Amino acid sequence: MAEFSLPANSKVGKGKSYKAPAGATRKRAFSIYRWSPDETANPRMDNYELDLDACGPMVLDALIKIKNEVDPSLTFRRSCREGICGSCAMNIDGTNTLACLKPIEEVKGEVRINPLPHMPVVKDLVPDLSQAYAQLRSVEPWLQSETAAPPDGERLQSKEERSKLDGLWECILCFCCTTSCPSYWWNGDRYLGPAVLLQAYRWIADSRDEATGARLDALQDPFKLYRCHTIMNCTQTCPKGLNPAKAIGEIKKLMLEREI
Repeated sequence: MAEFSLPANSKVGKGKSYKAPAGATRKRAFSIYRWSPDETANPRMDNYELDLDACGPMVLDALIKIKNEVDPSLTFRRSCREGICGSCAMNIDGTNTLACLKPIEEVKGEVRINPLPHMPVVKDLVPDLSQAYAQLRSVEPWLQSETAAPPDGERLQSKEERSKLDGLWECILCFCCTTSCPSYWWNGDRYLGPAVLLQAYRWIADSRDEATGARLDALQDPFKLYRCHTIMNCTQTCPKGLNPAKAIGEIKKLMLEREI
């Protein structure tokens, strides 16, 4: 797994340091990326020392404690705290993951926290996901069918048809996979990335959807799909244990079958 890296011309300086309260016996240091568009200074890494006996077990608990009790200027996204919403995706100890699902005790030594790599930063740990969401909209991730829905019930699937969606519908669009992908780092303006392609395949694989041909036509592009080189960072880093690389491979297989 490639660790978090900043552009070659980026200069991240040493920032402020905050010590744990006197008498703390179980201390842990957190080094956190800080940058604000309201400041002219380069990004910096601020260091916060916490008493783990007065903090919850997850990295998100530490971030909330820092913001509430130590430094209210710290900015990050969070919502559900249950690994459902994907809001608190960030790079922790060199790996993209969800702060709410990452136990502090799993990290040895200083806990290094950065925003998701290779995305513009809005402020501190908040990445700008505008491009990723625009790419998501481009694959039209909703049911498309010319056949009218049954007037007295749902569009039905067999158990076998429904099982084809397992490993796809669980995606929470945290974009940990996309921002871990070197192909997306290099070609993010044209390559759709693992998260969006998994969402595309979720509807291609859905037996109730009748737009498979159009969906595949839209992906028939040298960059949108085929910039995937099966590096597998996406699958390794997914906090939900999904396999975006497999979904991309399934789309490629369908493309090949159309040509035979």
